[in-house]
Amino acid sequence: MTFITQFAMLSSMLFIVPTPIGNLKDITLRALETLESVDGIICEDTRRTSLLLNHYHIQKPLIILNDYNEAKVFPSIIDRLKAEENLALVSDAGTPLISDPGYKLVRECLQQDIQVDSLPGPSSVITALTLSGLPPDKFIFLGYPSEKPGHRINLFQNILDREHNGNLKATYIFFISPHKLLRTLEDIRQVFGDIEIVLAHELTKIHQSVESKLISKWLETLKNPKGEYILLFRFS
Repeated sequence: MTFITQFAMLSSMLFIVPTPIGNLKDITLRALETLESVDGIICEDTRRTSLLLNHYHIQKPLIILNDYNEAKVFPSIIDRLKAEENLALVSDAGTPLISDPGYKLVRECLQQDIQVDSLPGPSSVITALTLSGLPPDKFIFLGYPSEKPGHRINLFQNILDREHNGNLKATYIFFISPHKLLRTLEDIRQVFGDIEIVLAHELTKIHQSVESKLISKWLETLKNPKGEYILLFRFS
């Protein structure tokens, strides 16, 4: 009897299942067992999730949950869980809910006494931090910077003020979309000066890159960024 069957005998459950951030071999045995055993899988993008499921010969009904439909869709998911279905929540890559949809669903499950379990697994934040060479003892993850330039500048200014006024030194970590990378680097240089930052790219893939350079050097070499980046820096 598998662990999920034992849970199912008690009540339904929502499983938060991390998926690989690049290399499909990085999924855990427990995650595979869960995906094989649930009644359905909640995902952001059926195309991305199908690549993983097809690789491991798993066939399950897929339920789309993204930033655009989360509030509308999660009530029907709650109904399925109340009907004693076991469901898994995955993201396109990494641990669900980390700058990804699913928070409202988990909160509603907890409010309605539906059991939720979160499996350990890949996180690009931790992978980038451990490869960066920056101190990992204290870090602050701030997700994606604002779309609006003024709000980004304010955020970076608040970080600078915090560093100047406080005694807690930390490594700061951001997700950066490729089409916003150069503008974000310019904003950081405007507030902090030409500091050294780390950019992590293509983590766990063949062309994985984790490099530290002055912002000015990055702006010289980055001409047409592609794919998601993780940006890290720390004041000495």
